[in-house]
Amino acid sequence: MRRRDFLAAVPALALAGCSTPGIKLDAPYVSTPQPVVEEMLRLAKVGPKDTVYDLGCGDGRFVITAAEKFGARGVGIDLDPRRLAEAVAGARRAGVTGRVSFRQEDLFQTDFSSATVVTLFLFSELNERLAPRLRANLRPGARIVAYQFGIPGWAPDEQSLVSIDGNSHSMFLWQIR
Repeated sequence: MRRRDFLAAVPALALAGCSTPGIKLDAPYVSTPQPVVEEMLRLAKVGPKDTVYDLGCGDGRFVITAAEKFGARGVGIDLDPRRLAEAVAGARRAGVTGRVSFRQEDLFQTDFSSATVVTLFLFSELNERLAPRLRANLRPGARIVAYQFGIPGWAPDEQSLVSIDGNSHSMFLWQIR
């Protein structure tokens, strides 16, 4: 799916910009349906020994769910302080503050080398920009799982599709070798 097609399909109220003047986001915030979050984490075979990094974490639902339902540790990276505050509050509500953390950082500069799983819900062009860093910084065996948009030039090891209310949601998985 192309960026403009995706944006046309997302209700305007689901898109939100950064609340802090002077911070330019590379992608709008669009929440991921919870069934998709859980399927992506299952697809990546997340477990208690994993450290999940969500690059562009928004409200933190990937790392919160990874900790709460899969026993993993998680780190969320985002530039938007409003979304990070939502993530911290969500972690507190879920009782996982000891297993997750959130950092206000540029996802193109952050150190995610300790990740065993990286989750992405970014446009293809952003995934493509991240690809060299993913390949260079992740250890063999690490998994990358993306929602809706693949990594151009990378054939996924697995794909999954979830249907919610008649809408198909695509997921892609790669394992670093």
